[in-house]
Amino acid sequence: MRTLSILLVLTSAAVAQSAPSTREMNDLNWMEFAELVPARISTVLLPTGTLEGHGAANNGADNTAPLAIARQMAPRVNALVAPVVPYGVTGSLDGFAGGFTISEAAYRAYMADVLANLARLGFRNIIVVNGHGGPQTAILNDLAESTGRAHRVRTLVVNWWSYCSDVTLKIFGEDGGHAGWNETAFLQAIDPKLVHPERYSDSLATPRPPAGTWSAYPFPSPIILYQPGQGYVKFDQAKADAYFKAVVDKMTSLVADTIAKWDKAKIFDPR
Repeated sequence: MRTLSILLVLTSAAVAQSAPSTREMNDLNWMEFAELVPARISTVLLPTGTLEGHGAANNGADNTAPLAIARQMAPRVNALVAPVVPYGVTGSLDGFAGGFTISEAAYRAYMADVLANLARLGFRNIIVVNGHGGPQTAILNDLAESTGRAHRVRTLVVNWWSYCSDVTLKIFGEDGGHAGWNETAFLQAIDPKLVHPERYSDSLATPRPPAGTWSAYPFPSPIILYQPGQGYVKFDQAKADAYFKAVVDKMTSLVADTIAKWDKAKIFDPR
């Protein structure tokens, strides 16, 4: 019994010593970073988003969501979390108060350097957890592929709300929307103070127009429903918490499975 107790203490000490002091790149000391990457950690999660109107939620919802996902995933896939890139190519909602947009040329050049530096630092797996759609997605997909090819690193770009659309249907029984029930619930689960039910009304929502029918700048509503009659916000904390957990689980499974398949195929294996 005494021997077992000693072994448990030694094992716990070894685990504690091997764990990084933080998963946040922003908070690591340079000496600890050198010890961790790439010898012990070869994966980085890069949250990307923008600032734009989000109905009854915070303007920075597209930053808050991917950062929270990355922080939950990091210990489960043995990754570090890079600082969030908070400014993006916003599109038709940048006219709402507090909206912010970067030109495609500037964003493309900046993100190309961000990805190249993550590769230069020694990460083999660069996972972009993207929180904003529109033209930004295509830019990130292109840059990630170019970075992977040029630097012989493995890259993955995931738009969390789109990849988890089946989770939305399962939890809420209907489709969601930009700043709709699903996204607002996700933010409610992260921090209820970021959501303002007293400011919400269904009049803040407009269904997304079918392709080729009409276009407006700015879009007339900060809540854009994916399907007419679906996605109006209801503030249900239990469903919000269940949605958050299910999204994180599905995102984690995708990242873990993708890395495992890269490893099995020995893609860009340095050995």
